[in-house]
Amino acid sequence: MKVVLQVFLLFALSLSVIHAEEFRDVVTISLKKDELKKILVKYGAISKLLKFRWTLYKNDGLVIHRSYDRVVAQNILYLEYASNSFIVVLKPRGTKYYKAPYMLVKFKEFDFEKEEAIFDLLLSDKSMSLELKYLKNN
Repeated sequence: MKVVLQVFLLFALSLSVIHAEEFRDVVTISLKKDELKKILVKYGAISKLLKFRWTLYKNDGLVIHRSYDRVVAQNILYLEYASNSFIVVLKPRGTKYYKAPYMLVKFKEFDFEKEEAIFDLLLSDKSMSLELKYLKNN
């Protein structure tokens, strides 16, 4: 029984390491209501702007407005695992790589004292083809 437990623990730890390697960059940010976060995405001669902000936190739901590459969307994020994030595909899938680079925006917590939402921004870019510039908030 002890051997089975050790094998299971080793397997579980190896999966977490493999999963963690998927993300090239992890940045934690906090935003106040209506504070706009801008991220300049560059690849080759192309530059695009990812923008998002939150407008309402009610009944444990955080309303997010976002835009990227002329696509505007709205999400409601909750702290539960299944509904705490959204993905933005940053570059079309090419012939050199199967999985397109993307950013996962994950709602981590809400700080009631500061009235700020805290996010993790996780970049998946196995081809190392993107350059991100986190622009100062206005």
